[in-house]
Amino acid sequence: MTNSAKRRSLVQVDVFTVNVLEGNALAVVLDGRGLTDAEMQAIARETNLSETTFVFPRDPDIERQSGIRVRIFTAREELPFAGHPTLGTAFVLRGATLAGEIKLQLNVGPVLVRFEDAAGQPSFGEMTQQQPRFGRQHQRDAVAKVLNLSLDDFAPDLPLETVSTGLAFTIVPLRSLSVVRGLHIDHARCSAYLAETEGKFFYFVTRETVDASARLHARMFFYNGEDPATGSAAGCTAAWMVAHGVARPDERVLIEQGLETNRPSRIYVRASREDNRVVNVRVGGHAVEILRAELFL
Repeated sequence: MTNSAKRRSLVQVDVFTVNVLEGNALAVVLDGRGLTDAEMQAIARETNLSETTFVFPRDPDIERQSGIRVRIFTAREELPFAGHPTLGTAFVLRGATLAGEIKLQLNVGPVLVRFEDAAGQPSFGEMTQQQPRFGRQHQRDAVAKVLNLSLDDFAPDLPLETVSTGLAFTIVPLRSLSVVRGLHIDHARCSAYLAETEGKFFYFVTRETVDASARLHARMFFYNGEDPATGSAAGCTAAWMVAHGVARPDERVLIEQGLETNRPSRIYVRASREDNRVVNVRVGGHAVEILRAELFL
């Protein structure tokens, strides 16, 4: 370390779990002021987690009105929105204040996270995502070729559909756990198909679950490997579930994810209906702190 190096505090939390070493890990740099885009990207590569967030403190009056400025980076790129970084960062910023809500100003716009506290229970946070935008419904034969699946591997009664609540996911309902667990993804082929159809990633789901209390079992693959929990995709899936009768309006249901990576995650989702439109998508869960450190830059 040189004398000119600045110390920057970093907190790491596991999100969508109440247990350390489970869920999806997130690094939060508490003061990103003065960092260049290239430096933030390099730090995200250094942590090598699904995402790393950077907080940019501002005048308290501005933060109360517009939200706390936060940017989200994967190991390869900046994202306008992502679920577990939003929820995890809100938990870190809440700290010991027990604030009832935290508003974050992300690249996609403001996102509000509300907290629920019950005696003897860990705090629960729930973010309200952007209003869902439903994109195209996909032909099973076209997606089957991309994924090297047969038509029988898909759930016959549910559409393959692209939905966005800030980041677009193509939701692929599969017939069974065995099909989901047997997936072998060609990332280049998937990326080429998604780029042509306005999706960012595939999100694979099945109604056959490990935990009987879960509504869906999910997996998501991306360039950094497999994601243990994908809150942005879960929000898209909440809207999709209400639109197609998998969940009732405003019913809070559980999506289980991360079991195949030995990072079990529990993502709670719900969405409303209003004038025959799906609205008010909410994604919630827990977070637990596991690490505090300092960066020298």
